[in-house]
Amino acid sequence: MTVLVVHNRYRETGGEDRVVDLETALLERYGHRVVRYMADNHQIDSLSRPGLAGRAFWNHDAFRTVRALIARERVDLMHVHNTLPLISPSVYYAAYAERVPVVQTLHNYRLLCPSASCVRDGAACTACVTEPIPWRAVRYACYRSSRAATATVAGTVLLHRVLGTWKRRVDVYIAPTEFARRMFIAGGLPPDRIAVKPHFVDPDPGVGSGAGGYALYAGRLSAEKGVQVLLDAWTHLASRMPLTIVGDGPLAPAVAEAARRVPGITWIGPQAHEQVQRLMGAASLLIAPSIAFGTFGQVIAEAYAAGTPVVATGGGAATELVHHRRTGLLVPRGDVADLISQIEWLLARPAVMQAMRGAARAAYEARFTGDANYGAVMAVYDEARARAAACRRGRLAYAA
Repeated sequence: MTVLVVHNRYRETGGEDRVVDLETALLERYGHRVVRYMADNHQIDSLSRPGLAGRAFWNHDAFRTVRALIARERVDLMHVHNTLPLISPSVYYAAYAERVPVVQTLHNYRLLCPSASCVRDGAACTACVTEPIPWRAVRYACYRSSRAATATVAGTVLLHRVLGTWKRRVDVYIAPTEFARRMFIAGGLPPDRIAVKPHFVDPDPGVGSGAGGYALYAGRLSAEKGVQVLLDAWTHLASRMPLTIVGDGPLAPAVAEAARRVPGITWIGPQAHEQVQRLMGAASLLIAPSIAFGTFGQVIAEAYAAGTPVVATGGGAATELVHHRRTGLLVPRGDVADLISQIEWLLARPAVMQAMRGAARAAYEARFTGDANYGAVMAVYDEARARAAACRRGRLAYAA
């Protein structure tokens, strides 16, 4: 099978970019031919604001290029990951014109929330999820703290909602968790076209020793990731267990200040993925205190691959990944006191923590390996091809 992978990469490489690279490599390892159509947000600096907004709504060049690419490379299926802001939803129409089925992975909540994270002013927010027009997001400048930028994202989603793009030009969506699937159904996507397929870790990094005796945070240093919650908790916990923080982002100054002020907090900045995986293997715990709901939590799967238990925020996608008091702990969103209390409970029970290491590794082997994921993604591809063929024969309507 020849698969066209479409992705607009981010300025700061994160979980989405890593998942795209992993899935692409997995397809190639299993003998499929992968054709890539990529854009990079570093290109934004060369565009005017009106030019960037126009591309977000409809990129004519992307439409023509992708259509020609499909024809030239004899593409069997197009798998889209991210189109904002440089690629645009025009690529769905290019695939439709060439009679090629389309799969879209829902990495974030952009189709429901212009900020993509369902977070506003440091708290979870779903105000726009069921609204036909996300006017609150524009009012509160939810995307990049800019009403103009938010209006561009909201307008793009609204335009393609009116055009029927989301219901008529995507054959199957992939949601990484059932929680995310329910969110998108609430936002209007057709339930019968959203498959649940978790992300994965490949190659297997092997089980770590857990002998480092520290907790680890690895991710973007931003408000929606719960970094302030983490820092507030470790003001009290640092004497019980050291904390190593990996990453960069807008809250880097606050992290640097906490590292100077609190013995036991160490910030080592961004690191290569291989080094992060080594740190995970040696860590006693991974802390994932996000206040955003998230669609998955790639860092959790990576911790499980190393046999490292996870302390994560409950109530969102992480609730499906972390089995409380078996593979880790779940804490209420933004609750510093409970985070402190639960970690102290675990530190007083070293045998429980050791048992969690085995359970975490077992969870990886059961759900998050490359081999398990390959079978799941092939099932989605088969479903998309069958649906597209049935629609072409007039036996199935695209519109839900």
